[in-house]
Amino acid sequence: MKRSGTADLLLHGGAVPSWLFHRMKQLTLPIVEALIEEKGKDDFLERLSDPFWFQSFGAVIGMDWNSSGVTTTVLNVLKQSINPVSKQLGLYVCGGKGKKSLQTPNELVVVGNKTGLDGNYLSNCSKLSAKVDNTALQDGYNLYIHSFVVSDTGKWSVVQQGMHPTNGMARRYHWHSENLKSFVEEPHTAVCGENQGNILNLVHQKALPTQRAILEIANEHPDKILKEVPHLLVPVYHHIKPKDVDMKRLGSILWLAQENETHTFEDLLLLKGLGPRTLQSLTLVSEIIHGTPSRFSDPARFAFAHGGKDATPFPVPTRVYDETIDVLREAVNRAKIGNSNKLQAVKKLTALAQKAENGFSPNTNFEALVQKENEESYKHGGRSVFGFAKPPSQNTQLRLF
Repeated sequence: MKRSGTADLLLHGGAVPSWLFHRMKQLTLPIVEALIEEKGKDDFLERLSDPFWFQSFGAVIGMDWNSSGVTTTVLNVLKQSINPVSKQLGLYVCGGKGKKSLQTPNELVVVGNKTGLDGNYLSNCSKLSAKVDNTALQDGYNLYIHSFVVSDTGKWSVVQQGMHPTNGMARRYHWHSENLKSFVEEPHTAVCGENQGNILNLVHQKALPTQRAILEIANEHPDKILKEVPHLLVPVYHHIKPKDVDMKRLGSILWLAQENETHTFEDLLLLKGLGPRTLQSLTLVSEIIHGTPSRFSDPARFAFAHGGKDATPFPVPTRVYDETIDVLREAVNRAKIGNSNKLQAVKKLTALAQKAENGFSPNTNFEALVQKENEESYKHGGRSVFGFAKPPSQNTQLRLF
């Protein structure tokens, strides 16, 4: 089994407003299409099984960067974006939150009838993955989200989440069929959540004798059970702090996005006309599509693409968001008819930003960056659950560089 890591997720209420959810769907589809165009359906399923990428993706589409709501929102957005074009993409999203999660097995049978896959087998995989995380792995979290994403080739990923009844935290579990050898011997790609102390894990490899003898391993130390699992410790505070962001990575993107710099790159001529703020967002979106796993160790960085619904770290810049959608959607549509130049230009943003990191000394003032985004938010149609952003009463902006 390959474990991708762990993360602490704060239970956080509040629905996504319709004006933002609509944009999330519009951006999600071309991102998925670009991923499939570049690396195929299997790569997309593998990314879903990576909790670091999953959290980064939620942040780049404007969801609160560190709350449990990322899981609900991302899975809902994926289902509503992908399923209307499932036949073309070869991907199907089943399940969801609450009562919708209980419909997953039936939905998978329907998918089987459409694709020729063994729907009953997929349905059984769904039931077993839920049973393992809710019963065989007794860690104090009760499942309330179960989503099963399957390709027309039969490969799949499961993302499900449990809620702790007393501590206000959630735990997310990731599965991936590519690495699955057994449902009862270390099946997860990742278990995400706060360490709660001793747990009962009847699917750990070292618990195989326990399975046969129906014994407990409740006294097994968590450090041993979760051995070799990298930790994504998403903090419980709501605002982003400098320590949550790799400033070298973010700083190189900010430098690249300056108007007086971008015109010198021939690779960006196809993106000519985009302002620096849109290039900043588009570069972070590009990294979601083309970045390697090691690039998602600081998911908070991706909140600097389109802010967050609760204005953290700043209100959602709706005009920038819409322009990012238009550029990426046009690039994907051109690629579908054999003209991939613009999609390659978007891909080049990732390469240029990473190249700029070499020898880059970040001197960006984090507080100044957040202040700048908030003060200029009204210029970009900034909006959050608190309403539209307004011009600052006075200009006391800190120096960014």
